[in-house]
Parts: sequence; structure tokens; C-alpha cells
Amino acid sequence: MVSTSDPGSATKKLIASTASGTTLLILVQVASRAFTFTANQLVLRKLSPTLLGISNRLELYSTSIVYFSRESIRNAIQRQPLEASGVDIQGQKGEDKAPGIDEKKAFSSATQSVINISYLSIVLGVPLSLLATKFYTHFVLAEILHEHSTKSSLFITGIGSLIELSAEPFFAVIQQHGLYKTRALVETVAAFTKSFSICGIVMWSSWAGYDVGVIPFAAGYLGYSLAIICGYSITMLGIATERRFSFLPSKIKSDSDPRKFIAGLFSRRLLLLAASVFMQATAKHLLTQGDSIILAAMASLEDEGIYALAANYGSLIARIVFQPIEESSRNLFASLLTRGENDTDDPACIQAAKDHLAGILQAYGLVSIIVFPLGPIFVTIVLNTLVGRQWALSNTSGLFSLYSCYIPFLAVNGITEAFVSAASSPSELRRHASRMAVFSACFALAAFVFLKLLGLGSPGLILANIVNMAVRIIWSSSFIRSYFHRKKNDLAFAQVSQSTYTYTAATIATSVMVARRKYFTENLHGYVEALALGVIYVLVILCFEKQYLMEQYNRTRQTIKLMRDKTQ
Repeated sequence: MVSTSDPGSATKKLIASTASGTTLLILVQVASRAFTFTANQLVLRKLSPTLLGISNRLELYSTSIVYFSRESIRNAIQRQPLEASGVDIQGQKGEDKAPGIDEKKAFSSATQSVINISYLSIVLGVPLSLLATKFYTHFVLAEILHEHSTKSSLFITGIGSLIELSAEPFFAVIQQHGLYKTRALVETVAAFTKSFSICGIVMWSSWAGYDVGVIPFAAGYLGYSLAIICGYSITMLGIATERRFSFLPSKIKSDSDPRKFIAGLFSRRLLLLAASVFMQATAKHLLTQGDSIILAAMASLEDEGIYALAANYGSLIARIVFQPIEESSRNLFASLLTRGENDTDDPACIQAAKDHLAGILQAYGLVSIIVFPLGPIFVTIVLNTLVGRQWALSNTSGLFSLYSCYIPFLAVNGITEAFVSAASSPSELRRHASRMAVFSACFALAAFVFLKLLGLGSPGLILANIVNMAVRIIWSSSFIRSYFHRKKNDLAFAQVSQSTYTYTAATIATSVMVARRKYFTENLHGYVEALALGVIYVLVILCFEKQYLMEQYNRTRQTIKLMRDKTQ
């Protein structure tokens, strides 16, 4: 929890810092997705759906290695407060520490503890990469291992995953100290490197007449990883000397018995927290990547490639806006809701966390009300200008339209689970893991019904994902209401919902768009009419939500002022 002589001021500064960090992370996502979008537009016309399906499996391979190795460690680090009072220096705590030099030692020790535990990501990554490689070579990619340069691509991607994990000590410091500018710079360069590598190799192979298969995607990921580790090394090494810590594993307890080397390296609290989070993170990954896993097991590579195209384009907004908001909000919630030395709650911090969560949920609700009626129509209109003829299949537009309705569920689930992750105690996190198993069963059952019994194919998988997200949102919402009730600061539904007029307008607009969808998407006159109705609908919604928008505008002005004061 924030520990300062002026808690209210510290909380406002923390929120301002989070807003600044969120802005930078969004800019990173905009830049990286712009590079990726441009590269995709160039390479999609040179690749078949089958090759894109293989590349999707390679991405699942690398994502699984990196996620299982580092996610629980990162979540534990987010719960480590950067404050002198929370660190044991030579057996002294809080007011017993000598001022000045001891306080600096306390801050450096807090940083050193998260650096040390971040090395566990690398330790986990090596055996996980070997197991994943063996699994993929014998099962997932066995039939095509000697085609499309798949074996070489798998090896390159595995090396890239380990290189990316080796940057975790740097990321731990960036996350704890809020060095968002450094992260933004490095990740933007890395995203450019990845896109340039993929696009360059595809263009060269097409010009030279070589069939390089999926090697461009593997090379792009390797380039991304190298840019990450090189960028962090260049920008971060000087900080270690300035703030008196080491990026190599070092003791955090100077009085530890030399024979107890491991005990002197790691914070026991962080280790226990990471272990508690691991099972939940594992279940969450299976849920998050469940669509890719089911496709790899049940669908053809061509179908998988078509779905991957819809997921990549359809989730652009989710990755550009919602993901940075979720990540920075999780950090904010963890900082506000971590208890102080006396194991007591600060009502001001609880209220700040509640206001932040309610504001985001209300904003997501407003976005959803706009997306549900308009998304399917306008996605269909713009689709044919983005992809080549080999992708212009009859079911592609319907798949994109359905995916646009899935994105709001994805966004709301992200922010609610971010709060659950930050607010839960270690014992609650262990209990949450069992709930995740139930969610996995619900998702598998929904996928079986939609794919096998009803034979809906890729659209059925999106419907299964919607069911999955809806169940998880209901559970997260139940936890959130219970949490605030325990803190005697109830969160009412009215605080996160829109007005009755807004819901009425949304119902009418959805009915009109569904009834006239074919007309709106078949000719230029229909496009213009759909655009006009869409603009009118958005203006009506904004008018109904004028009070909420003004409140957010005033709050944003106050946050910007705090950010300016902080930098001066």
C-alpha cells in the first residue's frame, strides 16, 4: 500500500503515474500494431491460409513457453511494494532503520529481491522449452515437420523464447520503478524489428523465387527477442549503479548464513506468492489460449489460418487499448490494495481503487453499446479492402462480424480479472485456481456443443469464447462485490452501468442493423446509409451519456495536472 505522510496526495500521484504509464503503453501498442498491420498487409497476399495456420501454432508454442515461465513471477513482483518500510535491512524494520543510507539500502534491497526472483523465469524456461519442443514435434506439428521449413522455424522460435525470458530481470525493475518511457522505447523498436524481419524475408523470398515456408515468422520473433534484450541492456545497466543494485542475482540479506545461499537470495513471501499464482496463471492461460489449442487439435491448418486472420485483425483494438489498460490497472490495484505494515486497509486507497474500476467498467459498457449494433456491419464493409482474393471466402466476413461482438467481453473480463488478481490474498489465489478449472470445463463443453454437435466451425469457437468470458465475468463480478462489501464500501450496479435511454437506443439500433444488414453491405448506397445511421446513433448515445463524459473529462484534466506537477 502507499506509505507516505500524505496518503491522499500519494494516491493521486500514483493514479497520475498509472495514467501516464497507460498512455505510453497504448502508444507502444499503436506503434507496434501499426508495424504489424503494415507487414501483414504486405505478406498476407504472398501467403496461403495453411502457412498462416502453421505460424499460428508457432506463436502458440512460443506464447506457452514464455507465459508459463514468467506470468506467476510477474504477478508476484507486482505485489512487492517499493518502500523502505517493507524491507528487512540487517534485521531492522520500519522506524528502527537508520535514516539516509539505510533507507537507500532498503529501496535497493526491495529492487534486488524482485530481480533475484525474476531469474526463476529463466530457470523454468529451459525445461519448459525442451518439453514444449518435444510435444510439438511429436504431436502438434508431426505431420508437417519436414514441410514449409517447420522444424527449423520451431528451433528458431524456441531460441527466441529463451532470449526473451532472459530480459525478465530488466523488466522486473521497469515494472517496480514505473519506467514506462524506457519500456515504450524498447518495445517499439522491438516491434519494428519483428515486422521488418517478417516483411523483408517474405518480400525477398518472393522476389528470388524461394519457398521459405514459415521461417519469416520465426525470424521475426527472434529479431523481436534480440531487440528486447539488447534494448534493455543499453538503457538499463546504468540505472543499477545509480540505484545501488545488481542485475545479477545478489544477496538481499547481508546477515544470512553463507550456507543458506538460496535463502539469502529470495524473498520467502514472493516465492510463496508466485507459487500461489502459478496454478491460477496456468488455468488462465489454458482458457485464454483455449481457442488456439482446440483449433490445433480439431481443425485443419486452413481453417486455423482463417481464424487466425480474424483473431489478429479483430483483436487490434483489444491489444492496442484494452491490454495496456488492464496491465497498468493491475499494477495500480496491487499498489493501492496491498496492506501496510500493520496489516490494515487505507479507506482512501480502497475508494481510489473502486473509482478507477467503476470508471473503466462504465467506459467499457459505453464502448460495448456502440460496438454491438455497428461492429458487424462496418467490419464487413471494410474487410475486402484489407485482404487478398485467396482470403475472400464466404464465411470470413461473418467470422469477423461475430468477433467484433466478442471483443467487449474480452475487455470487461480483462479488467475484472486484473482486480481479482491484485486484490486476492495468497489463500484466495489458490482457491481461484479451482474455479479456473471449472471455467475450462465450461469452455470445453461449449466448444464441443458449438463445433461438434452443431457443426458451426470457427464461428462456433467464437461463441464458445463468448460463453467462457461471460462465465468468468460473472464470477469476477461476484468476487468484486464481495470484496468491497467486506471493506464496507459497496459497489452498486448503477455505478458501472449506463442510463435507461442509452440501453433503449442500443436495442433499437441493433434491431435496425440486423434487419437491414444485407442491404447495408451489398452496394455503395447501402454503405453510405449505414455510415449516416451509425454517426447519428453514436451522437445520440454521447448525448444521453453527457454527464458521464463531462465527469471523465474533468477527471482527466485533474490527472493531467497531477502528471505535469509531478514532472516539474
